Amino acid sequence: MQVTTNNTALSARTLGLGAALLAGGVMMALSGCNQAVGSPAAPPVPEVAVVTVQPRDLPAVYEYVGQIAGVREVEVRARVSGILEHWNYQEGASVKAGDSLFTIDPEPFRAEFARAGAGLASAEASLAQATRTAGRFKPLWEARAVSQSEYDDALSAEQVAAANVKAAEAAVTQARLNLSYTRVEAPISGITSRAVVSEGSLVQAQQTLLTTISQLDPVHVIFSFTEAEHLRFRRELSEARLTLPQGGRFDVKLTLSDGSEYPLAGKVDFTDVRVNTYTGTIEARAVVPNPQRLLRPGQFVRVHLSGATRPNAIAIPQRAVLEGPDTKLVMTVNAEGMVEPRPVQVSDWSGTEWLITAGLKPGDTVIVDGVVKARPGSPVKIAQAPTRHAQHEGDH
Repeated sequence: MQVTTNNTALSARTLGLGAALLAGGVMMALSGCNQAVGSPAAPPVPEVAVVTVQPRDLPAVYEYVGQIAGVREVEVRARVSGILEHWNYQEGASVKAGDSLFTIDPEPFRAEFARAGAGLASAEASLAQATRTAGRFKPLWEARAVSQSEYDDALSAEQVAAANVKAAEAAVTQARLNLSYTRVEAPISGITSRAVVSEGSLVQAQQTLLTTISQLDPVHVIFSFTEAEHLRFRRELSEARLTLPQGGRFDVKLTLSDGSEYPLAGKVDFTDVRVNTYTGTIEARAVVPNPQRLLRPGQFVRVHLSGATRPNAIAIPQRAVLEGPDTKLVMTVNAEGMVEPRPVQVSDWSGTEWLITAGLKPGDTVIVDGVVKARPGSPVKIAQAPTRHAQHEGDH
């Protein structure tokens, strides 16, 4: 009897557990049916990162391709014709103004100088004779012993002789100069180029190029900008969207062909008033120190001009600007949290940002990250900026 009673109790408990499981399965089935029949769950609101437009002063930087030139470059040419007798310098070496570079055979010019000296002596003797004759005629004319005509002839002969002396003196000066020109000197201090004419060659006065000398410290950097750039530059100045550096002279930094930055800075010292009719560009020039002779004439560099400022400029990250069919646009978040496309006008880059000239105003909220998830007229959630602690953890 006791065993029967226990079996009966166990069966009752088993039946109760099975009923509970069956009831749970029915509830789950009904819940699944309700989800299948009902509408799908709404997608989550996309999260975006934004920036708030705030005007600020930004540096204005311009970049051009430039070419190095000696601050003074002189072509050394023969000033008298003759045979090139000697080279008196080492090609590529530094020379000082007045150093002898070449010698042209001086003997013909010494002979010419001697001949001019003899001509001067003859003219001076003739003058002395004419002066004595005029002196003798004067008392005779006063005593009416000779006619007025004879006395006038004596005075004229004296004047002609004096003029001949001056001409002879000029010939002597010219001969002396020609003789000195046989020693071809460096007109400036600098670095010499190769000798163009070999020894023993005939050189022609004012025509034959002998060598060149370049002054390389400092150097000039020649660069050009377009007429359109000039007009935009002047327009920004007139509209107070750009202020020039102090004194109106831009600072200059150079990037060399290997990508390295030249360590010394310079200044812009000249801008041409003319537009080149062939290229439509305006030439400008900068002066840069070159004590180590690292910069050489003819070398190409990239020229970076700085020192100007864009006051109260609006700039946003470049990735926030989208290309529309006819214009550029950005996605903004309005006061209701909805996405609103906004056409904008851009000018130049400032680092990694676009300068905006129209389309945005202070306080506008511009989507920077998550633009592809933002749909015009749809709501978005603005992501919270990471805390300083989180940023440091991310860096590590």
